[in-house]
This record gives sequence, C-alpha cells and structure tokens, in this order.
Amino acid sequence: MDIYDKLHNGDLYQTDNEQLIKDQTECLERLYDFNQTRPSEMEKRGTMLKEMFAEIGPNCYIEPPLHANWGGRHVHFGKNIYANFNLTLVDDTHIYVGDYTMIGPNVTIAAAGHPVMPELREKGYQYNFPVHIGRNCWIGAGAIIVPGVTIGDNTVIGAGSVVTKDIPANVVAVGNPCRVLREIGESDRKYYFKDRMIGVE
Repeated sequence: MDIYDKLHNGDLYQTDNEQLIKDQTECLERLYDFNQTRPSEMEKRGTMLKEMFAEIGPNCYIEPPLHANWGGRHVHFGKNIYANFNLTLVDDTHIYVGDYTMIGPNVTIAAAGHPVMPELREKGYQYNFPVHIGRNCWIGAGAIIVPGVTIGDNTVIGAGSVVTKDIPANVVAVGNPCRVLREIGESDRKYYFKDRMIGVE
C-alpha cells in the first residue's frame, strides 16, 4: 500500500518515510514564507493560501503566525472564514471548515494522533482521522479539537474546550471534555453578551 494511502485511511504508519519528509519539508518552506509576510501584503497572503491549501474560498483571513504540519496541504476552507493568530492545524490528513466559521486565537485542530501503546510510539507510528467543522461555527480561544471529530453547523465551542467527541449543530458546548451546555435559542436572538441587547438587524 502506498504511504499516502495510509495518511488518509486511518492505518498506522511510520513518519520517517523519505518521500513524506521531502514533500512535507517543501510545504513547510512555503508556510515559513507566509508567516514572514507583512501586514500590508494582504493580496500576497491570499495568493499564497490558495497555493498552500487543498481548498480555500473567497474572503478568508488567517492571521499569522499559522502553524500546520503540512502547511495547509490537506486543509479545506470554505468562504468567509476568519482565523486569529496561532492557529495550529495538524493536517496530516484532511481538515474541513465550513463557510463563515470564526476561529479564535491559539486554537488547535489535530487530525493526527499516536497509539497509546508505548512500544508503537517508540517506533514512530502515527494514525490520522479527518476533522469536520460545520458552517458558521465559532471556535473559542484556546480550544483543542482532536482527530475524527465532527462539529455541526452554527455551534459555538467555548474557549479552552477540549473536543474529544462529535458535537451536534446549533448548540453551545464547553469544557474538558467538551459537552453540550445548551441549545442556541430565543434568548440568543435578544442578547449578544449577558444583559446586552442586540440593537442591529
């Protein structure tokens, strides 16, 4: 079986493969260049992200520094996505983020993991499972999302949460491990923060 098949089918594989290292290094060189861009070079950043990512829609903004195992090679962003600084994408396999999603600072989205068995880790084994984040989600600052997780549309993940299992659509979920706190409801149509009423259309 080809090593690249193992990247994407959940099988265990060893990361010291020469071709993997070569290809990954090329991606990381491009990521390095992206992180050295100046704030005034917005157009250049946009062009680079289109080259780096598997897919990226219009009006996406990623605040450097961005960290990614494969420089975004396996990352699929929709349109109108905002990601604050220090986004870490462990993109050894595919990560999907839906339109209009917002990602706070210092968020980690990890599609790769390592076996619990110590002997396997000593030999450098790894496995990957894709992550899916829905449309119009808000991932709070410092959240961590682990391999294989799916988050439904419109859901809010509270700051500092560790998402180890699927989270449904249209909820607020918080904690470690992350659990559903409540559904998004009528009060959210009236108040945007504590007792502050929404005054915009």
